Amino acid sequence: MAASTSQLTVDDVSDALAGQGYLADEGLATSIFLAVVLHRPLFLEGDAGVGKTEVAKVLSAWTGGELLRLQCYEGIDVSQAVYEWDYARQLLHLRAAESGGAAAVEDDVYSERFLVRRPLLRAIDHTADAPPVLLIDEVDRSDDEFEAFLLEFLSEYAVTIPELGTFKAIEPPLVIITSNRTRDVHDALKRRCLYHWVEHPDFDREVAIVRLRAPEAVPELARQVAGAVEALRGMHLYKPPGVAESIDWAASLAALGCSDIDARTLDLTLGTVLKYQEDQQRVRATGVDELVRAALRRGI
Repeated sequence: MAASTSQLTVDDVSDALAGQGYLADEGLATSIFLAVVLHRPLFLEGDAGVGKTEVAKVLSAWTGGELLRLQCYEGIDVSQAVYEWDYARQLLHLRAAESGGAAAVEDDVYSERFLVRRPLLRAIDHTADAPPVLLIDEVDRSDDEFEAFLLEFLSEYAVTIPELGTFKAIEPPLVIITSNRTRDVHDALKRRCLYHWVEHPDFDREVAIVRLRAPEAVPELARQVAGAVEALRGMHLYKPPGVAESIDWAASLAALGCSDIDARTLDLTLGTVLKYQEDQQRVRATGVDELVRAALRRGI
């Protein structure tokens, strides 16, 4: 991080993210700025593909803090999120001690030597100069019990291991929590965080993102892709394309040697940007020609 948090500004954050290839709007840059200077977790919600997870990656690249990712899923528990014991190594240690005639080794097997640290424990028990960036991804996929555990973790940045005692962060990690809103997350968890809803980028920002991340696409093609994606998002599809799909589409078209979108190429590459057959059928039923016209109008 170029400046201490006391000297940091929202513009600094915007510039730093842009330097890592992430073009944030002012609202998101402000939320990230506040999360950094106030040491508060940042809860990001929004449609899949709008760039929520990417925020943690670019924060890690900017600050130099290790990126620790916890991918949530139904049934995730403490052993996957915080710690577990390496039972195989413990058993080998006991057998080796017994064969050597050693005694009173049972206390040893519950030492840090046999502790397997998972992302939450690593996030609070770090020794690096830069605090890690902890990404708790898609928390809406976890169940109520894990959410309840996160309440305690985020309040104290501490966990207790019965055999070893309490681990508490000297300097808290930067925490990014994401949700695709497949279900409502409890208010108690959101109260512990700053909150920001990540919107799809507007046309101009999407063009800038595509040009930055898919430089092989000529400027006119980048504008046409952004225009076509803008039109697709207005069609109320089951899964509207995200920023990642825009970048993939532009890169794919460039790889095919295209400098303009035409109906045939759009139809052939529709799977790059729409990942559900029903959405593709709906676009084809509406007519790809209209989508091409929308792209070309924006591509001027």
